[in-house]
Amino acid sequence: MFEVDQFCADCRLAMNETDKERAVRDVVARAVSDPSALMLAIGEPQKAGVNTLYRSDDLTVLNLIWGPEMNLMPHDHSMWAVIGIYQGREENTFYRRSEEDGLTKLGLKIMNDKDCSFLGETAIHGVYNPLTKLTGGLHVYGGDFFGTPRSEWDPESFKESPYDVEKNVGLFDLSNKRMEELGKQ
Repeated sequence: MFEVDQFCADCRLAMNETDKERAVRDVVARAVSDPSALMLAIGEPQKAGVNTLYRSDDLTVLNLIWGPEMNLMPHDHSMWAVIGIYQGREENTFYRRSEEDGLTKLGLKIMNDKDCSFLGETAIHGVYNPLTKLTGGLHVYGGDFFGTPRSEWDPESFKESPYDVEKNVGLFDLSNKRMEELGKQ
């Protein structure tokens, strides 16, 4: 049975391992391997949102819910991350910095229920939920996700600017308003 407090404690404990990134990945992979048990503990996703389960200087644990067809522009984290999907689908388009164009597209990774992936601290990615339903995932970061300076890129021009946490969290609110409007039709 999944328990939020125990999951966060297991992530904290994994941070003491020599290969902490792999140890955290193992904790997240176990958690998302049984989506039903996980959702019994945290509830089925009802709306898009960034839900903080744990936050410290060296670790942030989020239950992140992508709205239907929600898109998040290319961004970096300036820290490693582990993402585990327990409901839906998350498409990650990866990029690298480019002198000429700002960013160059590297490839796409599609994550479905029970999938778990590691992103290195230099990873740059854009995220898309291609489904018309919510996508839920556990996102664990090797640092303070909200307090670490990082970058985002305009999806059309690939112009780099400082990551705007408030603006990006607002995208989840916009997604919820869109779901509400579609539900009224």
